[in-house]
Amino acid sequence: MPLRCLCCDRKVGSDDGLCPVCWHGMAFIERPVCHRLGTPFAYDVGEETWSPRAITSPPVFDRLRSVAFYEGSAQRLVLAFKFGGRRELARPMGKWMSNAGRELLDPDSLIVPVPLHWARMISRRFNQAAALAQVVAKECGGTYEPDLLKRRKRTRRQVGLSAEERRKNVRSAFGVDKARLDRLDGRHVVLIDDVITTGSTITACTKALLAGGAASVDVLTFALADPSQSDAVSEISP
Repeated sequence: MPLRCLCCDRKVGSDDGLCPVCWHGMAFIERPVCHRLGTPFAYDVGEETWSPRAITSPPVFDRLRSVAFYEGSAQRLVLAFKFGGRRELARPMGKWMSNAGRELLDPDSLIVPVPLHWARMISRRFNQAAALAQVVAKECGGTYEPDLLKRRKRTRRQVGLSAEERRKNVRSAFGVDKARLDRLDGRHVVLIDDVITTGSTITACTKALLAGGAASVDVLTFALADPSQSDAVSEISP
């Protein structure tokens, strides 16, 4: 069979590739970026510089990195992967994430996916964050820990909720498996998800990991809601 673009049905010359049209439609996040939030600067302002948003409302995690903004081709890939049954997209998306988050990753990192509630796992049949985390762990040599973080209660879907509603929806929803606390103590964690919008889920997960004994938590996602188009990253706060 001829090789096809990951995003559309156009023929391409290499496996796991995008056609020129879809590549042009990927809003890749290029360096230089904010040291904490991973959002791009218009020009180079030096290493480890914080954006005004990060200074006024610092996140509970240490650093966030993403491949692209959640629009265009990136959005189509996330939706196809998450809801369209395109599980094969985990490999190319995970490899892009490993490249975007290379400064966060090392062989000593614990690679932890945002968990799904068991009821949603049954309906969706797989956890997209876990599939991405498995690829990232393989690429960087880190330890893949899919069962370390647990979702204690079933929550409403976050789609369509306001930032405040999202925060209330996931409050106390996550916890660390007590049988695995010794694996977390004093370790660096890289938390994995497919997309970050308001950051309420990521914040709740980070708090649970830090409370469980993690030394630090970085976040790596495939896509990031553009903060210039919404209040997304401005809500990533304690």
